[in-house]
Amino acid sequence: MNIDLKKIVIPIIIAIVTASALFVIRGIVFKLLHRWAEKTTTKLDDIIIGSLKTPSLYWCLAIGLYIGVDVSELPKRYSFYFNKVIHIVVILSITIATANLVGKIFRNYVQKLNLPIPTTGLAYGLLRGTILVIGLLIILSSLGISITPLITALGVGGLAVALALQDTLANLFAGIHILMEKSIRVGDFIKLETGQEGYVEDITWRTTRVRMLPNNIVVIPNNKLAKSVVTNYYLPEKRMSLLIPVGVSYASDPVRVEKILVEEAKKAIGEIPGLLGDPEPFVRFIPGFGESSLDFTLICQVSEFVDQYLAQHELRKRIFKRFKEEGIEIPFPHRTVYLREEKDWPK
Repeated sequence: MNIDLKKIVIPIIIAIVTASALFVIRGIVFKLLHRWAEKTTTKLDDIIIGSLKTPSLYWCLAIGLYIGVDVSELPKRYSFYFNKVIHIVVILSITIATANLVGKIFRNYVQKLNLPIPTTGLAYGLLRGTILVIGLLIILSSLGISITPLITALGVGGLAVALALQDTLANLFAGIHILMEKSIRVGDFIKLETGQEGYVEDITWRTTRVRMLPNNIVVIPNNKLAKSVVTNYYLPEKRMSLLIPVGVSYASDPVRVEKILVEEAKKAIGEIPGLLGDPEPFVRFIPGFGESSLDFTLICQVSEFVDQYLAQHELRKRIFKRFKEEGIEIPFPHRTVYLREEKDWPK
């Protein structure tokens, strides 16, 4: 009875003591690492420390169990199974930690470094999925399962799955095509051929989400988005021209009208958010001679698409006020109607 107790208790005590010692060492190491990370300007060390903090608990526990099993007098068959489980737990924790670490680095640094890779849900998912699949293959290999027949079976089964999931796969590859082509990027302001417009929130493995100006989300399947006509207001750059049509009476002097419009636009630069002064605003006598008015077009530059609304609002108020001060009339549409008496009608 004493021998049996020793065989059970001593390995357990060794496992607990080893794991406890490793937990203490882990705590000291991470405390020192946190102090060191606070002194650095980069966030890379913080990301690495945060990603390893939780998996390191499993590693300490696994090492303690491994040593406990190794010093025990368990039959080799049971020791073998215990060690296999410990190996799988360690490999799985390393795989998850690596996937999280790479994903966080990808999300935090790609945009900061201006690399031509979009940080979307699809790209993030593909990156993490690749690492997890590699980890799964390593686990299967450690269990003695041959990977070659599995890959062959997956290839045959993949054909059947591809036929059953044609729409899903079409959306997946359309999303990859959108990412690689970079005609639509996360953060861009786009307009769909259906008339809906807004900011691209995310490009996932199946859909693209667009946040409209009323703060509603439009969900578009990637396959349909790839086939549709889309206007991207952020390509080739965010800044864009703002065209404001202005009509005045035929009695007005075109040169004077042009001068007033340019003056008001220049005064507004720096006062209206988003209105740019380079290049300077200018006026063109276009479309020209209207049915009831002389029609001009004031052309300015704004920082991005949504800035045009406030710029138009403020400029039109300023122009209207200046026209009133200068005595320039903005005419109403009018028509001349000729009336004939009944006796003049042809018979």
